[in-house]
Amino acid sequence: MKIHLIGLGKMGANLALNMKDHGHEVLGFDLDPKAREVLTKEGIETFDDLKKLLTRKNNERLVVWLLVPNQIVDTVIEQVLPFLAPKDIVIDGGNSNYKKSLLRYEKLKEKEIEFVDLGTSGGTYGARNGACLMVGGTKEAFDYLENVYRDIAIENGYGFMGGPGSGHFVKMVHNGIEYGMMQAIGEGFELLEKSPFNVDYEKLSEVWNNGSIIESALIGYIGNAFKKDAKLEEISGRVDDSGEGKWMIEEALDFGVSMPVISASLFTRFKSRDENMFAEKVVAAMRREFGGHAVYKKKWKKI
Repeated sequence: MKIHLIGLGKMGANLALNMKDHGHEVLGFDLDPKAREVLTKEGIETFDDLKKLLTRKNNERLVVWLLVPNQIVDTVIEQVLPFLAPKDIVIDGGNSNYKKSLLRYEKLKEKEIEFVDLGTSGGTYGARNGACLMVGGTKEAFDYLENVYRDIAIENGYGFMGGPGSGHFVKMVHNGIEYGMMQAIGEGFELLEKSPFNVDYEKLSEVWNNGSIIESALIGYIGNAFKKDAKLEEISGRVDDSGEGKWMIEEALDFGVSMPVISASLFTRFKSRDENMFAEKVVAAMRREFGGHAVYKKKWKKI
């Protein structure tokens, strides 16, 4: 299938290569010449002009896949709309608020254009080697694109979540759970750091990730981080938040759902901007390992 991919950053570039590996034709767009150059060298045609990217051949059905920050999704949709026709599909594969996704679905529905809200997990490694995909939108659009999802996802790692908005809703919940899990791991290492024992954290991570109840990708990621920096001395404990934890807590308030663990983990991220606790260093290091998220050196220098 031909995919018109807009946004060739860490996630977009890796997904493009994943698609290409599975025989899909990928046309990429990015304003950054360095991002285009990386994929051009890999044999993927790239553009810095949307009109050229979205040139239609033989009345084909266009599939436009967005991997851009949630703050500019509406702007990008407005820019691509003049080139779209009924039955075309716009996929938002980023971390957007599901309520905005519902509005985007309704807006494009008026023009008979499909809108798919696609929750994407697995970090940059997953994007390249097998992602986890939570698919919203209509069942017709899901069925049309299912072969692509199957090809680029890890085995059993994709599914239709139940209609417009559902993909980004479940991704929001996923990210909130992720907040709580990372915070628990971070606090465990905080206690180890304060203990009288000189624990080898890299070795401990390896042990925990082979047969223990808390064996997980996150433990693997922090093990990788300790391999690079045994005591995480090179980074600050400042941890950014993507906004999805806040959205999830807002929804919990609306639905009357108690979420003390996830709420506390979000507030701890806010706290990390003023304090430099080892637990927050652990969380920051995990985020860098699985998602390429920025970390901060001392004096809040972002790296």
